[in-house]
Amino acid sequence: MTPEQQDRAKRFLDIAARNAWRAGGYAEPNPLVGCVIAKGDTILGIGHHKRFGDLHAEREAIANAKALGNDTQDATAYVTLEPCCHHGKQPPCTQALIEAGIKEVVFARHDPADISGGGCEVLHNANIATHHCELSQAATHISDPFFKRVRTGMPWVIAKWAQTVDGRVATRTGQSQWISSSRSRGRVHRLRERMDAIITGLGTASFDDPMLTARVGRTPRRTPRRVVIDTDLDLPIDSNLVKTARQVPVTACCAGEMQSSEYFKPRRAALEQAGVEIMGVRSDSRRLDLDVMLKQLAETYDAANVLIECGPGLLGSFFEFDLVDEAVVYIAPLLLGDELAKAAASGRTVPTLSGGRNFRLMSVKRVGDDVELIYRRPVEHAPVETNSL
Repeated sequence: MTPEQQDRAKRFLDIAARNAWRAGGYAEPNPLVGCVIAKGDTILGIGHHKRFGDLHAEREAIANAKALGNDTQDATAYVTLEPCCHHGKQPPCTQALIEAGIKEVVFARHDPADISGGGCEVLHNANIATHHCELSQAATHISDPFFKRVRTGMPWVIAKWAQTVDGRVATRTGQSQWISSSRSRGRVHRLRERMDAIITGLGTASFDDPMLTARVGRTPRRTPRRVVIDTDLDLPIDSNLVKTARQVPVTACCAGEMQSSEYFKPRRAALEQAGVEIMGVRSDSRRLDLDVMLKQLAETYDAANVLIECGPGLLGSFFEFDLVDEAVVYIAPLLLGDELAKAAASGRTVPTLSGGRNFRLMSVKRVGDDVELIYRRPVEHAPVETNSL
């Protein structure tokens, strides 16, 4: 690509990514995908995969171009993900591009899935030029959760917390409501509605007694499952989570032996009678294997995205085992200055800075007097532009 073509590719892939993001909470477990069809600097059509099972982004963009009376013959398609070439709930996107007369396809990432990957070869055989272009970070990273699920069988894990300027999430007595503003909490509810599950610990479930629901003033995009890491099944029967388990699903993740032990049968029966599902997880020294638990959530409930809202100890464990993909942090204009106030994560032993977990800053946004920071684990590749075939 020439510098002019690279600039155009980044611009249109950015637009495609912004459109793809609109389907968060609707399209998963499919990837979020956006597409722009253009000739030169003129956009002919824009589309994105709106809901699971609906038209894919390329077909939406082609339909949009036709609805606007634009001819797609010899146009270029800019797509956040390599066009699929298999028959699933929808016919292949490669077929749609060929039939539309597209002459060139620029995409941000190769499709990692065995069943849907390989679209470049199909397009190449149809004399359509393909270019793998990672110049748009937005387009490249929007499919990160899909890539992780395909490669590891695990959901995308987001940790969320609100803290003071000096990094405290609660006072020494545990008081945390409310550090962040109502506007920040509103953004958290909109984040929740994009999730398949919200994970918390027994301490938070008992002490804070949260609902962990997505309250957005309308029907949420998704109803996330509330998941409590409860090794010994001590979740209080009178907690809000248990009392609402028949309206919004709740799963208690306990040590594997707890699921079959006769001694704990009454405890299991009481929770199950209230509507709580019990999931046994492999444990070591009375600690659940969080890696296994995440895989079970993906396998059992098809969880693609999970949100962690918990206390410092459990959050520290997720960081200890390097299970956090993204962190959403709200910093409030409040300083405690109390060394015994609680930090966001605890329990790790880190004698040197090299033992810390590194993240990359992706976004900074002012929310009233709060600041919203979004971090992701670093990706070890630089922006590139290459011919795929």
